[in-house]
Amino acid sequence: MGLDDREALRTLRDTVDPALGSAELIRRFYTRWFAIDTSVRDLFPPDMTAQRNAFATALTWLFGELVDQRAQEPVAFLAQLGRDHRKYGVTQRHYDSMQDALLTTLRTQLIEEWDGRLAEAAHDAVALLVGVMRGAADAEKGPPYRDGTVIDHIRASRDVSVIRLQLDRPLYYHPGQYVTVQVPQWPRRWRYLSPSIPADRGGGIEFHVRSVPGGMVSPAIVGETRPGDRWRMSNPHGGMHIDRDGGDVLMVAGGTGLAPLRTLIMDLTRKAVNPRVHLFFGARYPCELYDLRTLWQVASQNPWLSVTPVSEYSTDPPWASDFPDVAPPRGLHVRQTGTLPEVVTRYGSWGDRQILICGGPEMVEATKSALLAKGAPAERIQHDPLTG
Repeated sequence: MGLDDREALRTLRDTVDPALGSAELIRRFYTRWFAIDTSVRDLFPPDMTAQRNAFATALTWLFGELVDQRAQEPVAFLAQLGRDHRKYGVTQRHYDSMQDALLTTLRTQLIEEWDGRLAEAAHDAVALLVGVMRGAADAEKGPPYRDGTVIDHIRASRDVSVIRLQLDRPLYYHPGQYVTVQVPQWPRRWRYLSPSIPADRGGGIEFHVRSVPGGMVSPAIVGETRPGDRWRMSNPHGGMHIDRDGGDVLMVAGGTGLAPLRTLIMDLTRKAVNPRVHLFFGARYPCELYDLRTLWQVASQNPWLSVTPVSEYSTDPPWASDFPDVAPPRGLHVRQTGTLPEVVTRYGSWGDRQILICGGPEMVEATKSALLAKGAPAERIQHDPLTG
């Protein structure tokens, strides 16, 4: 029965589910894969904890979709994954050894219940995973990544930096998309970043980066990036967008979640007629609303844009004086005090708007929940995949 055997697929899904204790299984898979093909180990960072969890989560989702007999989203997801994995230097041999290692690990884990039906379902599911990724990678003819040189590093606040680069070759992306970036301080650790300007034919690109407490890559970017550093970035991902026929727009940006929304706004300025856009831009302290002056300039020339600054605290901490003054000239909405979910929903449900939310996972979840509780339709809300 293979991919039609929902019971067997359910068993496989539960076996790899991290919530059901698959950590040791996934660890054994990677150990076996690295033993079969020693060249694979160099594709991954020294600390495999995050990678193992991400792989287990993706496998669980894939098997879950197959259990529900949904193929369209898994195939699209795997194809994108295959195209993206070219940036790591993945070869056909790596796909072959991965398939062998994964099937062997699953069979060993389920040895007491392994039978013809389970074997067929596992074989077909893994063959789908590997085959779609391999096929998509083979079909892609463009370069797997772009390299660029840091030309400017602006420390906008204690925890936020604006990084500008000149790419060796232009990278074309839709406004609202994101890329994965590798920096010299942390080779083989890729971090999601959203460009903060529309794609530039001359190869210029800009990112806004916040240093995440306890993180590895973002503190290094904010604290150690220097002009001349060489960065590498993947081809773009994501589908956040504005439907020009979908009515007016609500945007909610927490911290550097502003970047993709800023790109969408700047793209709109190229057009003569636009939907109304109301942007709530939030941070902990007023001094961390680092891009208000740019937003004021755009809003002052484009009457369809309204910007409401939001800060959790009404006054700045002592360290604010060490960084540029971000207060805009008079003309923006009066700054509101409170959390973004609280402030945004004071104005109602926004149910008649296209709603785009960007920022940390907790803020996005809280804002989305608050809007849904107010009556906003879930299908009108967009945000990027939530990652911790």
